Amino acid sequence: MTKEVILLYLITEGSIKQNNDAITNLYECQRLVDLIEQNADELTRNFMRDVRIHAATPTYHTWDENELYERAYNVYSQLGKWISRETSKEEIAQHYRELGVQRRKEGFSLSEVILAIIKTRRHLWLKILGEGLLDTVLDHSQAMELNNRVILFFDRAIYYTILGYEGR
Repeated sequence: MTKEVILLYLITEGSIKQNNDAITNLYECQRLVDLIEQNADELTRNFMRDVRIHAATPTYHTWDENELYERAYNVYSQLGKWISRETSKEEIAQHYRELGVQRRKEGFSLSEVILAIIKTRRHLWLKILGEGLLDTVLDHSQAMELNNRVILFFDRAIYYTILGYEGR
C-alpha cells in the first residue's frame, strides 16, 4: 500500500467514525431529553411536594395545585425545546420576563420565584443521576454538553425572570 492509500483510508475511517460518534452523541442526548420529557409528571410531582412544604416558598404552599402543576409540567415536558439550539436567547428572554412580571403581580416574592426555578433544575438533575444515565449512556463530553445547555437555559431563565420581576 502506498502512503497516499493509507492516508486516504485513515482519513475516511476517521471521518466515518467521527460522523458516527456525532450521530451517537445526538441520539444519546435526545434519549436523555426524551427520558425527562416522558417523566415530566413524576418530576412535576416531586417539584410540587418540595415547594409546597419548603419554608422559603410560602406562596407556593397555598397556590392552586392544578395551576402550579401545569406551570412546572410545561417546563419539564418541553425541555428539549428549551435547551435546543433552535430556541433563541430572545425567546427565553421574552418568556421568562413575562413570567417575572406575572409572578410579581400574583404576589410571589422574587426569592420564592428564583428558588422555584432552582428547584426545578435540581429535580431534573436528581432524576438524571437517579437513572444513572450520566454513568452509562453518556460519555464525558456528552454529559458536559448536556450539562452546559441545561445550565445555560436555567441561568437565562433566572436572569430574565429577575428582569421581568423588576420591570426592566
